[in-house]
Amino acid sequence: MCYQLKTNNGATEAVIDDNCGISKFYAIATTLAEDLQVKFLNQIDDAETLDWDFQYKDYFLTLHYSIFNGVSIFPQQVKSVKKDNKAVMEVANYLEKKAY
Repeated sequence: MCYQLKTNNGATEAVIDDNCGISKFYAIATTLAEDLQVKFLNQIDDAETLDWDFQYKDYFLTLHYSIFNGVSIFPQQVKSVKKDNKAVMEVANYLEKKAY
């Protein structure tokens, strides 16, 4: 189940699963690291949210978890909306094929 939302600045937020626990977040992070060879650059872990920044190809994206909204991916900063959105959906589509 993957769908996309548009943020106020025109960026795409790809929702991987809107009703899941933190264990799914960690499984997705492991898949990104092992299958797509991404390296997590910055990890912010709060009580209700996790934001892990990573580089995918030339794009800087964020893997986000919220106890209220589940797991999603979005660009860290929008430089080129079309290219950034394409990268977000490329990662999201890969995860969808992996049955997330």
